[in-house]
Amino acid sequence: VQLVESGGGMVQPGGSLRLSCAASGFTFSSYRMSWVRQAPGKGPEWVSAINTGGGSTYYADFVKGRFTISRDNAKNTLYLQMNSLKPEDMALYYCARAGTPDRGQGTQVTVSS
Repeated sequence: VQLVESGGGMVQPGGSLRLSCAASGFTFSSYRMSWVRQAPGKGPEWVSAINTGGGSTYYADFVKGRFTISRDNAKNTLYLQMNSLKPEDMALYYCARAGTPDRGQGTQVTVSS
């Protein structure tokens, strides 16, 4: 199993980023997927999840209305569109396969003026 995130970077408050998670080594379309973040000195924080077909999505209250999770099962890729970014969104973001300990190494998001 391999999960590889990309798309992180540094943006100003109010900016946008689109994260991607390329999955391999398992049947991607059979698994619910999640995004989780971890800020320095803090524990992991669940951000969002999506069901196998992409028709049902779930968000933590602190990102609702700003972030959008999606997936392309044909490309074995998970996405997180992040808009209206705030300094408190700064963290390492990683994707995770639901019901398993599998997760990627993460991509860093920095929000700073």
